[in-house]
Amino acid sequence: MIDAAPTRDLRLTRNVRLLVAARTARSVGQGVTVASFTLYLHALGYGGAAIGSVLMAGLSFGILLTLVVGPLSDRRGRRGLLLGYETAAAPTAPPAPFPRSSRHGWRAKSTARRYAFSLNATLGFLGMAIGAALVALPPLFGYRYAHLDNYRLLFLVPFTGSIAAMAMIGCAREPPTLAAGVPDPAVLHAAAPLTRRENHQLRRLAFTNAINGLAIGIIGPLMAYWFARRFGERPALIGPALAASFLLASFGAVLSGKLSVRFGAVRSVVWMRLIGLVMLFATPFAPVFGAAVALYALRAAFNQGTAGARQAVAAGLTRPERRGLAASVQNMSTQIPRATGPVLGGWLIHLGGFTAPFLIATALQALYLYLYRHYFGELDAAAD
Repeated sequence: MIDAAPTRDLRLTRNVRLLVAARTARSVGQGVTVASFTLYLHALGYGGAAIGSVLMAGLSFGILLTLVVGPLSDRRGRRGLLLGYETAAAPTAPPAPFPRSSRHGWRAKSTARRYAFSLNATLGFLGMAIGAALVALPPLFGYRYAHLDNYRLLFLVPFTGSIAAMAMIGCAREPPTLAAGVPDPAVLHAAAPLTRRENHQLRRLAFTNAINGLAIGIIGPLMAYWFARRFGERPALIGPALAASFLLASFGAVLSGKLSVRFGAVRSVVWMRLIGLVMLFATPFAPVFGAAVALYALRAAFNQGTAGARQAVAAGLTRPERRGLAASVQNMSTQIPRATGPVLGGWLIHLGGFTAPFLIATALQALYLYLYRHYFGELDAAAD
């Protein structure tokens, strides 16, 4: 749905601006949710495994939507399906524990695509930083989180963000080149070898993403809960801590975008995430809350900051008319194992295993980086 500029012209079209703005609006609500939802469940008396199960249910709903939206977008167009996705997601905004990645069909030259995805990730993380920081505001005005109703008021923010995103998507225009037609059997036969090669790459993408998704799920959605259990901190401090991680992730996205243009998207992902891997390993050994926050926030800059580059790699694996399928593979292969991760991570944290989830996640992400470089490293040379 996004028709980016020519290779060396990085100006943004109207569709790009609207969809990136929609992502930003939605991300503010997601930042609030990430910083407060597990703490809300903890305040209700849920144990770690139960919290993980609730998060798994929320992610499973997102997986179901992805199953429908991605493949249909290649046949029916993007705009209507995006509006339908937001309409379905808005009422469920409170239990959505993860940032929903932008399920848009991106059609662009290599450099412009990297730039567009980098900008999308940067503003998305900035929105989440703003949302997470908002969690610190109610106590400043005397609304303590000892009263559960003050948690519930926060859920209005993700709902409002989804409504704003719907309005912006509604203003976007569907490019006529995406209109679906009856495929010509002769064309399909001629393209069969290319389709097989693309499918092979998509299977590789699904396998590596599954490893990464499990690693993310064990730790990512539970960080607020981990901070509360490990250091006994309150939401008013945990919210700004996570806001710092999202803010640094936005800077990481800018850095990743620049490195992707200069050295290639795959190289930028591998080297940045290797640095993040070291910080992920060190986080549970931090002796005090401030040190753990600093390590986790820096890890976010080098790890989450590569989100745009990874989306660009996935988009480059197929022809434009199959990018909806590629986006679905990218999202589903990450989300399905990520949905199971919180159950394991929450159970370990509940038992007092504050280090084990990080060690498991570190090992999984190390394997992911090795396979990612092995499978997709040649794409950087092809894009030069």
